[in-house]
Amino acid sequence: MPEQPSPAASSPTTTESRGRARQSAIYRDGVLGRRPAVPTDFAELERRARKASSAKAWAYVAGGAGEGQTMRNNRAAFDRWAIVPRMAHGQATRDLSVTLLGSTLPTPLLLAPVGAGQLIDPDCDLHVARAAAATGVPYIFTNQGGTPMEETAAAMDGAPHWMQLYWSTDEALVDSLIGRAEASGAEALVVTLDTTLLGWRPQDLNLGSLPFAQGKGIGQYTSDPRFREIVAERIAAAKRLGTSADVQVTLGAIKSLLSITRQHPGSFWTNLRSAAPRASVETFLDIYSNPGLSWSHLETLRERTRLPIVLKGILHPDDARRAVELGVDAIVVSNHGGRQVDRSIASLDALIAVREAIGPDPTVLFDSGIRTGADVFVALAHGADACLLGRPYMYGLAVGGQQGVEEVIANIVAELDLTMGLTGATHASAISPDLVTPNPSR
Repeated sequence: MPEQPSPAASSPTTTESRGRARQSAIYRDGVLGRRPAVPTDFAELERRARKASSAKAWAYVAGGAGEGQTMRNNRAAFDRWAIVPRMAHGQATRDLSVTLLGSTLPTPLLLAPVGAGQLIDPDCDLHVARAAAATGVPYIFTNQGGTPMEETAAAMDGAPHWMQLYWSTDEALVDSLIGRAEASGAEALVVTLDTTLLGWRPQDLNLGSLPFAQGKGIGQYTSDPRFREIVAERIAAAKRLGTSADVQVTLGAIKSLLSITRQHPGSFWTNLRSAAPRASVETFLDIYSNPGLSWSHLETLRERTRLPIVLKGILHPDDARRAVELGVDAIVVSNHGGRQVDRSIASLDALIAVREAIGPDPTVLFDSGIRTGADVFVALAHGADACLLGRPYMYGLAVGGQQGVEEVIANIVAELDLTMGLTGATHASAISPDLVTPNPSR
């Protein structure tokens, strides 16, 4: 964990109270008869987001694996801990900044990669990128985005971003994606380990809905030169062999073809006459992730990138030790928001075990189950250096677009700041374990 800053240290994030400022802005608007456009509590935010989303969008973004037990485990793990406020501590200011991978961030928050956000908004990646830049929160670009990473980076105008990597079965494509991440200005490479196969997701399955099969969420691939090369080879091979996939003509098939055609780069009418859009979807589904991903693959990363390496999806202490031995720069304790394995261990429980196994020094980020600023506080108290925010900001996007994302971030940061102020914690990077205790009511 980072070295604790001196109480006298000052930074742009040392303020009288970001929480009070946020409260005051809302209450001043209330005097004028205005209510927040984005709900400040998660339950209402979720309800409003569901109402604003299509059935397919909600199933994909809000759904979990199997019967949803892992999602419930994530929340139950937080409920097992209580915060212990301290009184008369005499501290009127707080420093929310943390140092990660050599950079100072204004808050211990990053935006997690969330794939296929086009289901919520066609320009999801750009809206989230601009919101992240406006709030100073780094955005981890999703490998399964609709907008190429270069365009998304340009929308952030130099604000920090990291890049997620799904390890393809085509090694040249892996290298191409890494090279583009470096060229786009990414400050870290986040390799997702837990999605070598898609988990069993009944909400999507019951609708027969996979966004990638509709051409959504594959913009990093259709913009990639190596991927386009693979697609061209596939089309050429089919022509040589005189083969083509038989497709039953139904209304659904026609709608899917139109969706694929619209999502593909280039003119709609040109795409409609081309084999490339459909071949791109088929190619993506065949090669986007490698079911045989191993530690041997991961050992090659130092030779393939100059970026700091972050491994996302660690839950077992032995895997955490292996990652540290490999020399990666950080790990993310995550169960993919409960979307991959039903009845998985809660991420917070895994965080406690992982931190105990590897000690205080390695950089550990936390993901899965964060809903509020108080949740962030509990995760930091248990040894997380920072937290990744996922569904809440996507719900903000559904309710209010870019502004919705910004307001969700502002609300979570405000609650974290107030929680710190009411417990006597002066630095986010030094929230101590003695400020939480097992919840006797659980």
